[in-house]
This record gives sequence, C-alpha cells and structure tokens, in this order.
Amino acid sequence: MRYIALVFIFTFSLFAQLQDKDIKKAIVKIYMSAKEPNYKKPWISNTIRASGSGAVIGKNLILTNAHVVADSTFLEVQRYDITKRYIAKVIAVSHELDLALITTEDKSFFKGIKPLKIGKLPDIEQKVVVLGYPMGGKTLSVTSGVVSRIEHQRYAHSGESFLAIQVDAAINPGNSGGPAISNGKIVGVVMQGITFSQNIGYLVPTVMIKHFLTDWKDGKIDGVPQLHFFMSKMENPAIKRYYGLDKNRTGILVDKVMPLGNSAGILKKGDIVLSINGKDIHDDGTIEFREGEYTSAKYVVDLLQMGDSVNLKIWRDRKIKKVTIPLKKSNDKVWLVKSYQYDKDPTYFIYGGYLFSPLVENIISGSKRKDCQIYNLLDKSATKNKQDQVILLSVFADRSNRGNQGLYNFLPQKLNGKKIKSFKQFYNDIMKQKDGFIVLEDASNHQVVIDVKEAKARQEHILQTYNIQYDRSKDLREADKK
Repeated sequence: MRYIALVFIFTFSLFAQLQDKDIKKAIVKIYMSAKEPNYKKPWISNTIRASGSGAVIGKNLILTNAHVVADSTFLEVQRYDITKRYIAKVIAVSHELDLALITTEDKSFFKGIKPLKIGKLPDIEQKVVVLGYPMGGKTLSVTSGVVSRIEHQRYAHSGESFLAIQVDAAINPGNSGGPAISNGKIVGVVMQGITFSQNIGYLVPTVMIKHFLTDWKDGKIDGVPQLHFFMSKMENPAIKRYYGLDKNRTGILVDKVMPLGNSAGILKKGDIVLSINGKDIHDDGTIEFREGEYTSAKYVVDLLQMGDSVNLKIWRDRKIKKVTIPLKKSNDKVWLVKSYQYDKDPTYFIYGGYLFSPLVENIISGSKRKDCQIYNLLDKSATKNKQDQVILLSVFADRSNRGNQGLYNFLPQKLNGKKIKSFKQFYNDIMKQKDGFIVLEDASNHQVVIDVKEAKARQEHILQTYNIQYDRSKDLREADKK
C-alpha cells in the first residue's frame, strides 16, 4: 500500500509539473535546411532538411544544440501554442560544447513566453522530464526518467570529451536541443543517444551551458581551455617507486607536452601532476567533483574561461613544486589535424587534376576505409615548423597525370625538398611555380612528380571534363584578390 502511495505522489507531482503552461510555451520546434559539405568532393554539397527542439531561456533567446543548426542556410521556429512558423537566425554557437543560441527576426514570437531558468547540476536518481519534438508526431512530446550517471563522455558533434548527464528518459531524433526539466528548471540539454541501447541518452549539463553563456557575454565564443599535455595513470605502484613518490600520494604522469599548447615551457615530461586548483587528482586521472562522485580531472579546467589561469601542484625531481599556467591558446593552434569544421566550406585547390586540402577531422570521419597513417595523425601535435597537414585526396585522371590516377590520401611532407610548414605555405609555393617540376615527397620518400607547364595547360580541360566550376575554394579565391 505504501508503494502505491509513493507511486501516486510521484505521478501527481509529474502531472502537476507538466501542466505548467509556462514551461510548455517555452519549448519550441526548430526547422532547419542546411548545406552539407562533402569533404571528399569539396566543390559540391548536399542539401538536407531536419528538425530539432529548443527552449526560450532569456529575452529573445532560444537555447538549442549546435548540431541542430550547423551549416544551416535557413531556419524557422514554431511555438507550442501557435502553428505559425517564424524565420530565425543563429547568434552564437559553440560546436565544441554542442550548444547554440538563436533568435527570430519577428520578436513578437516571444510574446507571452516566460523564459526558463537554468538550474544546478542534478543529483543521481533525480527525476527529470524531457520535452521536445522527436520523430513520431508533430506535437510536443514529454518523456520522464531519472539521472543515471554523471561523468565525462565524448560529445559526438565535436569529438571532444566533457561532463555529460546520462538519463533513462526516452530520447529520439528531433529531441536534440530540447531541455530536460527538474523542479521547473533546465538541468540539461538533450544532445545524443546510443543507437540500439535501452534508453541511454545524454544531456549537456547546466555547468557547461553556463560556461557557454558566460563565454558569449563579450559577443564571441572563445571556447573551452585545455592544458594540452598527454598523461598516463599511476595505478601501478612500481611507477610511484620509480619517481620517488610516496605510495599514499596520487596524481597523473606527464608523458608529453604539446609544443604550442598552454603547458609548453611550464610542464615537462616526467612531471607528476598532484592537484589542479586545489583538487587532488587520483591515480586513475579523476577528481572528486562532488562527494563520492568522480570524473576526469580535466573537469576543473573545463569550468574555466579562456584567459584564466590554473594552479597546479606537481612532483618534479622528487620535490613538490607549484606552477601557474595561463590558459590563452585555443585547440586549433596546437593540434596537427584540425577539429571538426562547421558553418564553412571546405578549403581545397585542384592543380593539374591533383586535389589538395588541409587534413581535418571531417575528412577522417567521412572515410569508408580506415587509413592507419591518417588515423595516427589524430594524436600528433602541431609545431612551429609543422602547423597543419596537407593531404592529396584524389586525382582526376588525365593524360598529364597518367599513372597516378589511383593515388589517394597521399600525405606530402616535402615540396621540392623543402619541408611543408602549412597548407597556406604549400598553396602559395605551388602557385608561384612558373615552370619545371613540382616534386612531392611523403614520410616514406615516395614521390609524386608534376610537370608544371603540362599541369597548367591541362587545367581548364580537366575542370570542364569533370564539371568543376572552380579550381579552388572561395576562401582561397578571396585571399588571392588581396
């Protein structure tokens, strides 16, 4: 009987919460048309249409996922209580955190809507209600569940790892961007689920939502800072004895410091990081973010903004030392392979039928065949002498490049014996070549030789044959005009 009473109390509470018209009015459906780039054939794109969800959180502001509006060419939003669609636009986006803010051209859309408030990080087993417009119908959908776990997870949109909330409420395509509500406040934004799983969905938690909103206060998104070093766990007692660290102390071992990262010149290989901003790091690389709850130690830095500093206690040369690291450098400056690109056309140029591009994660994730030499570059750091990686994607067959028609995913390291520093330098050097030969060499000393005069003479014919309008991307064409 007591069990029945408890169920009745929960059901009544949930029913009362869902009857709050203010909450329902704040949930919107987002219609999106987008230009989806093709990174293997970067001169073309596909048109896609999709829908998602969002919530009004401030004056004329709708919070949703970045992936709901990524690469969008046209946006519309629709209220819960009105059938009319309103034209919308993106005003802020963090693809890293999979969050975006949009607004409408006609501000009457927001009339009578009470913005939802951002709550605190929920507790494990806390009841949540997920609202949105998933597949299966046109009207507002409501599902309920509990918080199953809170820990770092990979955000599918960016490939980065941040704190995420796992819930068992039913989440389906179209729910993305919609809020999870508890006690009348937003506790997370739906971002992804696991295919073929039993009700496993993930939310962007309020701590990262607040980070995004704080970042946007100056009108631009700087991103989430990182320390930019590779680490090893210290769960093996032998490694502690090797470095002379007391068995009762815990921390993580610095394996490598990224040359252009925030920790460069401050940390070094062999340092043991004991704590970050006063938070002890455990041997498995975690910190206790709430009593009895653990997640990745990077969480301490995730909560900071670009331009902040972080204090570390380290073990070096068998002594404890304190260091301060300014968080000024963004991720795109420190990795050899740049992160997923959105809201922009791919960079490319075609020369004598050879298709060149800078290597970005979109190219790697879009490959049907796993190329180990390319995948291995994902963990490589950029340096002053190697800022990004050029890739020869494919070759358009022609008499001028005969014998190389089957070449693809070639990674040139040298151009005419000179090491390639960046795609920009590579492009400029090739465009300056008037005659003679262009010799490209990869890490295995395999060579691709291009006859300059022949390549130039056949260029227009190749473009016409393969129905390609431009031999280079818009950003390169515009740069050439300057």
